[in-house]
Amino acid sequence: MKIGELAKVTGAHAKTIRFYEAEGLMPEPARLASGYRSYDDESVSRMEFILKAKLLGLSLHEIMGILQLHDAEESTCVHVRDLMERKIAEVETTIDALQSFKGDLVALRDRTVGLVDCRSLGGDICTIIEQSNIKRQQPAPTINNLA
Repeated sequence: MKIGELAKVTGAHAKTIRFYEAEGLMPEPARLASGYRSYDDESVSRMEFILKAKLLGLSLHEIMGILQLHDAEESTCVHVRDLMERKIAEVETTIDALQSFKGDLVALRDRTVGLVDCRSLGGDICTIIEQSNIKRQQPAPTINNLA
């Protein structure tokens, strides 16, 4: 199958497939006489594995480590279990940060109950935001920070 077919079967963009090849996550595919890439069922399985691992929050570097173990015909179970332990700790840290951030937002909102026009409070644009305790060095935690 050509790259477009692999993309359709796996749901990955052709550009993503080429990127994964360049990064070494996907092996260099065979080429047809016309020069087009040619993929097989193993390519489908590997691409689906990479995409599923990304959904689990693994970085490309972490996925590469798993694939290298697999390609060397070594067991991946202990390595993946260790990765999952680290990911669980990261998720717990992110949940704590999000709960704290939610508390900050609730407190800020509650301080403004009944406030209709904050111009009288002396802010340049919006006193509610300007007087918040959020620090510039502390970006709001997001789910995207999990991966």
